Amino acid sequence: MDELLFLRQEVAPELLAGVWMSIKLIVPSAIFGFFIGIVSGVFRVYGHPVLKRLAGLYVLFFRGFPLLVQLYLWYFGLPRIGIYLSPFAAAVIGFSLCSGAYHSEYIRGALLSVKKGQLLAAYSLGFSKIRAVFSILLPQAMRRALPGNGNEFIYLIKYSSLAYMVTCIELTGKGSILANFYFKYLEIFAIVGAIYLVMVSIATWGLNYLEDRIAIPGFGRPKYN
Repeated sequence: MDELLFLRQEVAPELLAGVWMSIKLIVPSAIFGFFIGIVSGVFRVYGHPVLKRLAGLYVLFFRGFPLLVQLYLWYFGLPRIGIYLSPFAAAVIGFSLCSGAYHSEYIRGALLSVKKGQLLAAYSLGFSKIRAVFSILLPQAMRRALPGNGNEFIYLIKYSSLAYMVTCIELTGKGSILANFYFKYLEIFAIVGAIYLVMVSIATWGLNYLEDRIAIPGFGRPKYN
């Protein structure tokens, strides 16, 4: 009984505050990362050679550098050149750019899977290249890229736990502070892990629902009874 009272009065309020901070990190990072992935993915397939090169270098850098190293560069490295970011801003920028690089790869692959004859057909109807890509090719590619993009969103939920390494105290940071203060590592981190499991499960259900809603009949993922 004392243990439950301790968890409810001392642990739960702090972890809920950490959950709220995690959500505030995840939502903008997911939106910005997805948008960056779309733009860079389109550039890598249909962009000018210079834009293709720049987008390729962006993906190479942000997929190649460990995310934790990127966060350190944004938060601890930039002040050396006179640029100071808050812990929250550094975390969101780091998550967005890293996530965008992976989204870019999924979208690039999906765009390449769409037959180029559709682009030629759009030209014959008077479409410009930009209009054809964004109104005809990209919508098809997004359906095919959704499983990969959804998987990256799941990863974002989990690697948001690195934010506390740049002093942005989210769920994992709150759990670490509580565990160190009360010396109850097993109990507190078990709860933290369970909360992440719940968030991932909710996101997985939502992504599966979205995938079913936008699937083209005959081309969506198979359903089993």
